[in-house]
Amino acid sequence: MASSTDDNMSPAERRAGVSLAAIFALRMLGLFLILPVFAVHAHGMPGGDDVALVGMAIGAYGLTQAFLQIPFGAASDRFGRKPVIVFGLILYAIGSIVAALAPDVHTVVIGRVLQGAGAISAAVTALAADLTRDQHRTKVMAMIGASIGLVFALSMVAAPLLYSVIGMSGLFWLTAVLAGLAILAVIFVVPAAPPVPRATARFSEVLGNSQLMRLNFGVFALHLMQTAMWVLVPAGLVRAGLPVAEHWKVYLPAVLVSFTVMVPAVIVAEKKGAMKSIFNSAIGLLLAVQVGLYFEGNAGMWPLAILLTLFFVAFNVLEATQPSWISKIAPPHAKGTALGIYNTLQSIGLFLGGALGGWLAQHVGPGAVSLLGGGLAVAWLILASSMPAPVRRNVATA
Repeated sequence: MASSTDDNMSPAERRAGVSLAAIFALRMLGLFLILPVFAVHAHGMPGGDDVALVGMAIGAYGLTQAFLQIPFGAASDRFGRKPVIVFGLILYAIGSIVAALAPDVHTVVIGRVLQGAGAISAAVTALAADLTRDQHRTKVMAMIGASIGLVFALSMVAAPLLYSVIGMSGLFWLTAVLAGLAILAVIFVVPAAPPVPRATARFSEVLGNSQLMRLNFGVFALHLMQTAMWVLVPAGLVRAGLPVAEHWKVYLPAVLVSFTVMVPAVIVAEKKGAMKSIFNSAIGLLLAVQVGLYFEGNAGMWPLAILLTLFFVAFNVLEATQPSWISKIAPPHAKGTALGIYNTLQSIGLFLGGALGGWLAQHVGPGAVSLLGGGLAVAWLILASSMPAPVRRNVATA
């Protein structure tokens, strides 16, 4: 019989959650800091007049991550989580240094490709699954998801200020330092990893699992919607009278408010066995946001701020619950592979969201972007509704 202490995270689980969230945050901060300022900075660099090349410099890391998430996840199943994470962070640091020393935009692209080659998301989430019991796994995934949201909001505020002080080269050097700190955290702070089966998982085990593939479609749809929205939202806020430099005044409160909703939702999902109902409710909320964006038009800043807050609520709940669900139903020897495929679909969604969102907005109209998101949400809700709820198992940590 499970003891009463099963409802409390152990010290090792808390340390795993905090340290792995910090590693994710340090890495993502380095990526996010570039977004608000690079396009402006690039105009003063050789090659900066090529908008497509500047876009490639911004998004190149997403493409290489998409290609390498599966190999890194599978390697973590074979060689262990920590060695793969450290290797990926070293690649990320090297890419940051290349970009810091870049004399032109072409070299920045090379640096960003190397940054993306450190595709450690699957290995980190697999390690989080290894170090936590089923009933606490979503809490740890929520810590990781929350850290990403907070870092995104922080980067929107800090990037222009840091850029004015240390310049673009300084920002890239800062990302290299952050990667070094993350390596130290992996080695000295993250609890000792339990042994993995050290077996090479067959992709057919994951690709043939309909539940895993539905979750993979979900993360693809979620991140496609996320990046496609940013084609519309900044312009909408500007039309509402809020300058770009002040957009953080909307983003930061939206993220913070969403966390106050996400945390109790995750607790209820785990303690009350309500994972499926909360999961489907979050997808339904995404659909409502897309409908709202379609009809919002030029209604003003407050409607956009409310829709953005609702989006972050749904996004953060799904970011916390999906990797946890994957780790619960994936074969034990294939967690890294399963999460590698999951993160690959995530990266593809991020890339296609920007590409398709921009193309639709330009050639069809802004409403088409929301229709695309709404259609994906409907399809996802249909697929998720027929999934069985994950089984809660009480498994002690090693």
